[in-house]
Amino acid sequence: MRKAIYLLSIFSALILIAGGCQKDEPARHTTYKLVVKDILGVSGTVTFTETSATVTTIDIALSNAPSGTHPANLYANSAVEDGVVVISLNPVDATGKSSTTVTSMTYTELISYNGFVKVLISSAEPGVILAQGDIGGNVITTVNKTYTLSNIGVFGVSGTALFEKRVNGNTLVTIMLTGTISGEVYPATINLGSIASVGGGPVVKLLNNIDGTTGKGYTNIHKLESGIDITYDNWLVYDGYINIYQAPVNLGNIICHGNIGSNL
Repeated sequence: MRKAIYLLSIFSALILIAGGCQKDEPARHTTYKLVVKDILGVSGTVTFTETSATVTTIDIALSNAPSGTHPANLYANSAVEDGVVVISLNPVDATGKSSTTVTSMTYTELISYNGFVKVLISSAEPGVILAQGDIGGNVITTVNKTYTLSNIGVFGVSGTALFEKRVNGNTLVTIMLTGTISGEVYPATINLGSIASVGGGPVVKLLNNIDGTTGKGYTNIHKLESGIDITYDNWLVYDGYINIYQAPVNLGNIICHGNIGSNL
């Protein structure tokens, strides 16, 4: 009996020692990039850390930010669309850092949220963005498709349309043109049918204007003009084409176009 008690004591001690050696599980965290917007050279990250089941810490770290404090917020929608403030974050301080404790949304909710983080240069200049980046469902995946946009007539404008899949299935469409005129803007649309359509197909999606100075335009798409939901995968087989216009959207002003989806 004495031997059994002795062995039981040793076994219990070993369990206690083993339990004491166990390490706490590391906190879950996700980091997103914040990219330069209006002030060249500024970049950084925003990190979401699960402090507890109901508490998340949001840390911003910027490099090459100008002196002073800079307002920061988490917004609804993607950075291309802009949106309303959902969570006010603590300002980025002189060290380029900010830390905010959040209880209104859980870690799981935040890392799947349709949102973005934006840091401004100051509250007096809300139109000047230091850095911004999409988070959660808006993060761009590595899945993408590029379509060629060909010149029409004597305008000399051509380029590409890049369709990129987001984590939530939405699509970021980036138009990149050459031959555009600085200071001008160029409307763009996605139309039903192909560029060979007699009379042209109806507009199914208005895209954001192309900046003639940079030759670029960005549009986030999750619905058609009719209100019907559309995903990146839908676009891959869609019967459509893209038109770029010199002026108002009409058939007489098309300067560049290209088939997309099933029309290739």
